[in-house]
Amino acid sequence: MPRYSALTNRSAVAQALAEFDRMGRDAFLHKYGFGPARDYLLVTEEGSYDSKAIFGVAYGYEHGTALTADEFSGGRAGAAGRLAELGFTITGIS
Repeated sequence: MPRYSALTNRSAVAQALAEFDRMGRDAFLHKYGFGPARDYLLVTEEGSYDSKAIFGVAYGYEHGTALTADEFSGGRAGAAGRLAELGFTITGIS
């Protein structure tokens, strides 16, 4: 399991968000093998994004290989929590 703190680069997250916007939600999730978010969405002025998928792809932009859905947890103690620590707005996390 990856260390969530290994994702440190906000620009890697921005790259993942831009790819999501270019491809559209369904194609992005399909390409990387993620299902729709159930509880935690990353919210920007541009829209809402599946936080676990964004984390996994952003990890790839920062470290060279995207994480698959079964390699990590997306919840408050995992991907969603780390994205919130990086300053992103995540629904369900105050």
